[in-house]
This record gives sequence, structure tokens and C-alpha cells, in this order.
Amino acid sequence: MSILGIDGITYGVEDVAQCRRFFLDWGLALERESPQRLEFATLNGCQVLILNKDDPSLPPAIEPGSTLREVVWGADSETNLTCTDPNGLAIRVRLSQKRKLDIKGVPSNTWDSARRVDAPTKVYERAHPVEVGHVVFFTDRLAEMEKFYCGRLGFHVSDRYPGRGLFLRGPETGGHHDLFLLQMNEQKHGLEHVAFTVRDNHEVFGGGLHISRCGWPTVIGPGRHPVSSAFFWYVKCPAGGMVEYYADEDVLTGAWRPRDMAPIPHEFAEWAIDGGLDGNTHRQAGGPQGD
Repeated sequence: MSILGIDGITYGVEDVAQCRRFFLDWGLALERESPQRLEFATLNGCQVLILNKDDPSLPPAIEPGSTLREVVWGADSETNLTCTDPNGLAIRVRLSQKRKLDIKGVPSNTWDSARRVDAPTKVYERAHPVEVGHVVFFTDRLAEMEKFYCGRLGFHVSDRYPGRGLFLRGPETGGHHDLFLLQMNEQKHGLEHVAFTVRDNHEVFGGGLHISRCGWPTVIGPGRHPVSSAFFWYVKCPAGGMVEYYADEDVLTGAWRPRDMAPIPHEFAEWAIDGGLDGNTHRQAGGPQGD
């Protein structure tokens, strides 16, 4: 059995109606709903479930308030594993139910390769996420979490912040990370963010500008991560923590050797805009607007 990536996530939330508005603005498809339960999906069928936090069917919460209650990992073979990780989070592993897609991002022109000729780049009015690409958690049990995910579930280490952070991917060949674990000095644990993959860098920007126009606050972005090369945009999420649009991450193979990296600001972001861009003016939020 090999973990292929995230097949679904489940939130327990304080305000189901507010989360309905948010994830529709975020670009997910609402497939089924009731007053206490919403079933969203990304383009490739990755499930995003929203339940009232007091729903008795939910696994126990790892922190107060709205937060992620379960992560479902998709595997390449039939399996049915249910357990709890050392952080207290409910985990399920199943045969992946995500569907293959025939969609393409905008090709980029570099100095040595013109992949886009007589064709302007696309301008996205909003984003429609392809899948849930990765999840990030604070933990006070980093060594135990590494042993669990690598030893029991077969994850691969991509990179490390020694003693502070761990980037893990499920398949040997795949995107830079499906799971990032961060151990802070204050020994806290809980959800940090959920990241949604979009087609290309232009969709990161179009999605971020749209979510800003909808009135949802940007935390940081757009920007670029040196550790994974990905472009990002982080938004505060009413379901807990933050959510992220991202694209253009590195793809690693078994030939990759994990790096030890310093947990310092410019390793998190080569560049980034604090507070985001205003969706209407397309200028830095709260900054001078010009003429």
C-alpha cells in the first residue's frame, strides 16, 4: 500500500451557514447539504465535509472551536484503516476515490523555452481548486508524529527544520509535501492550515483577488515559498485555521535527499505581501492606491 495524497477532510465548525458562504466563494462545488452538514468537492472529487462541531458522528476535536476533525488519505490499493495519530487527530486510509482530470494550466515562457506562442496568459476571475494538496498541523510530539506517519503509513521525508518542522509526502514520487508538521516553543498543537492546489500561478492570483472582493481577510500573500518553490495566498478560514491557494510546487522522486533548513522568515517566503491585495483596486490592501 502507498499513500497517494489526501482524499478528503472533515471540519467540525461553530457556524455551518458562514462556512457554506466561504467555501462557495473559495470555489468548491456544493454537492449535498442539510442544516447540519455540507458536502463539498474539488474538481477531482476530493471531499470537504462541514459538520456542526457538536455532531455526534464527528471524531473528538484536537483543539477548541472550529477545526479539522479528520483527514482521509487515499491509497493505491484496497484498504480500510481507521486510527488516531499522536496529535489526537482521526485518520482514515482508503482506496483513493479521486478522479483523473484532463485540465491544463497556463504554460510559462522561459528564456530557453517558449511554450506559449501567439497566446496571451489567462486571467482568472476566481479559483476552482483541483484538490486538497496538503494539511499543516502544530504538534508538541514531532518525533512521535514522524514515527507514526513514516513508520506506520509509509510517508517519505522531503525536508526538515531540525527539531522544529517536518515536510512529508505520501508517494515516493510526488509533490513536495502532503503534510507539514510544525513544533513551536509554546508546545501547542492544532490546525495551522489546509492547502488547495489550483492549476497555475495565475489562478492563485485570480482566486486571491476574488476571495478579497468577497470580503474574506487575507493573512499573507501572494508570495512564494523557497522550500517548495510554490506560489501561495493564505486566507483566514471560518472553519478553522487558514486555507491556502497554491501552485507550481516542486516534484520529488526517490533520488531526492532531504535538506536540513533553518526555520527563519526568508525560508518561509522569498517574498510575500502582508494582508494581501485589494480585490477591487488590485493594489496592496490598506496601502496607497495611486491615481
